[in-house]
Amino acid sequence: MSSDRFGTSANYKQQEKGYRDRALKLFPWVCGRCARAFEFSNLKELTVHHVDHDHSNNPNDGSNWELLCIYCHDNEHDKYTDQARYQREVKAGDTNQDTATYNPFADLKSMLKK
Repeated sequence: MSSDRFGTSANYKQQEKGYRDRALKLFPWVCGRCARAFEFSNLKELTVHHVDHDHSNNPNDGSNWELLCIYCHDNEHDKYTDQARYQREVKAGDTNQDTATYNPFADLKSMLKK
């Protein structure tokens, strides 16, 4: 087996650094699933997920990437493990969880008037 498959070769790490740097410049530092916001001090916990699961598909516009926290990224890949185990149908990019809808500033104006 190729070591690139597991992300251990120097070439793979260099490619990953390139598209990760580009993705971090293109997108806000927020997890696309749980909406957790990141800053420089915890940015290492924000990963780039390839929507079609093809790590060689890295368009310059970032259309095959989404930023996910390490927990949501693991959940995304676990769906494929579950598919094999439970014979469920899974499509790339589908989510088995709802996106975050909580808005902590929704009622800020009325709270400031108190």
